[in-house]
Amino acid sequence: MTDSQTIRAAAVQIAPDLTSRAGTMEKVLNAVAEAAGKGVQLLVFPETFVPWYPYFSFVLPPVLSGREHLRLYDQAVTVPGAETEAMAAAARRHGMVIVLGINERDHGSLYNAQLIFDADGTLKLKRRKLTPTFHERMIWGQGDGAGLKVVDTAAGRVGALACWEHYNPLARYALMAQHEEIHVAQFPGSLVGPIFAEQIEVTIRHHALESGCFVVNATGWLTEEQIASVTPDTGLQNALRGGCMTAIIGPEGRHVVPPLTEGEGILVADLDLGLITKRKRMMDSVGHYARPELMHLVLDARPAQPLHLNAPLSRPTEAGSLFDGERNEPAAGFADGIVDQRTAILRRAAV
Repeated sequence: MTDSQTIRAAAVQIAPDLTSRAGTMEKVLNAVAEAAGKGVQLLVFPETFVPWYPYFSFVLPPVLSGREHLRLYDQAVTVPGAETEAMAAAARRHGMVIVLGINERDHGSLYNAQLIFDADGTLKLKRRKLTPTFHERMIWGQGDGAGLKVVDTAAGRVGALACWEHYNPLARYALMAQHEEIHVAQFPGSLVGPIFAEQIEVTIRHHALESGCFVVNATGWLTEEQIASVTPDTGLQNALRGGCMTAIIGPEGRHVVPPLTEGEGILVADLDLGLITKRKRMMDSVGHYARPELMHLVLDARPAQPLHLNAPLSRPTEAGSLFDGERNEPAAGFADGIVDQRTAILRRAAV
């Protein structure tokens, strides 16, 4: 990327189809086509938009949420799958970087996942929300450090976090230290009330200012009919209104265009990447303003896996086997390899 490059970015504020994954995907693909008509090069959708954010978990007690939870399992996205293939094709067709929030199903668990597709259709990043918030912990598993990664795309260096991950300063710093140029933020929207929108605005403006990057944030939207379908309790329905702050923020911490806080729409802005250097000339949080000899972040970027297989040693006697058939012991040089591997494992454990 060059300092003088301009990127046209957009954030979608949109209502999902709360009845089917296919219905929500149709809305996604229609929005992509509409954005393409506006010359958009980077497009961002809300948090876990496909098939929908689990709004039910915010207003229903756990003992009553089983049916809706299972329905979410049934409609969730697998990666790879038909939905990721459709998004890759759309990104490739329109030459657009697309960031989509999904409920990812991985066997018996659901995860809050963010997918970044490059303009050639490549899935550059799949990451999972590190720690689901409050009611979300009944719905989703936890992510790991492997997803705290900034990726090079046709629109620049892009990093992503979901919702209250922005309240984890070390998670944000991990992306800042990888020199993200465009930070993608995703929130559910239509939740908590106006105070949520205010908190979102404070959070994304601060990150843009501290990181010296652009922030493109998308929040979801629920219609009155959809709110009533989630809960018939008029008192609880108030908890499913407000909280929308679809916005695009520049490196100086200011809105590039006025935010979208009501209804559906696509917010579009041209991002002048030269403003990043202008901001960082004064204050580069991970460069000349940092003191890494005093304070630095250590990130475990290994994927978290429940099973690590160490292959057992078999004792075949044919030529070229790992064991010497005549002496029934490891072939020459193989034992040294085992020692080297074990030493490396012990050293990593000590660190």
